[in-house]
Amino acid sequence: MTRKKITIAIDGYSSSGKSTMARELARRIGYVYVDSGAMYRAVTLYALRHGMIAPDGAIDSRGLADALPEISIKFSAPDAATGVCHTLLDGEDVESEIRGMDVSNHVSPVSAIPEVRHRLTALQQELGENKGIVMDGRDIGTTVFPRAEMKVFVDASPEVRAGRRYKELTEKGIKADYADVLKNIEQRDFTDRNRKESPLRQAEDAHVLDNDHMTRDEQMQWLLNLYESITTK
Repeated sequence: MTRKKITIAIDGYSSSGKSTMARELARRIGYVYVDSGAMYRAVTLYALRHGMIAPDGAIDSRGLADALPEISIKFSAPDAATGVCHTLLDGEDVESEIRGMDVSNHVSPVSAIPEVRHRLTALQQELGENKGIVMDGRDIGTTVFPRAEMKVFVDASPEVRAGRRYKELTEKGIKADYADVLKNIEQRDFTDRNRKESPLRQAEDAHVLDNDHMTRDEQMQWLLNLYESITTK
């Protein structure tokens, strides 16, 4: 049976596992996966590298806005073994660097800059023009693809998310402190929910996935069941 191609938008809080599940879902159903958060992280890394973020956290918003047209953000072809697409900033593979705490500590305020959101939203919408795409982020179902046929909002407690993030960092050999990770997550939650431009919120027609006590296999089955129900109507 031929299924209709749809757009799948997965939103949720930081470190809720949405990127992992979105990537795996795309692999399972043969869709393109785009990690929108990686795009914001890449812009944040660019700002850090070019001295646009002061030691006290102040951002040269005007300078960054002016530089946006010259910043190239692309994704590599999927890794044959893992299916992961690495993020390329001006042609450089920065996948590892954008996942570190330095970028994590600054990505939310950078993401709140209107010019940054407008630029990346346009790029994301271009990527999804032909459907057959799974994209995760903070405003995919509300701003980027408000007409997506399948919308999911992933929720989990800050403590559970901090534990997952801490484990992820340490497994990659990145030095981390659980208390610092939890504080970072709580700060990002506050910034994401309260920014003026495209704040994090659940779309009215989104299906909520609370994965506090779900295994990865259970989450994937939940998503596949939802996908099946939508594409076989």
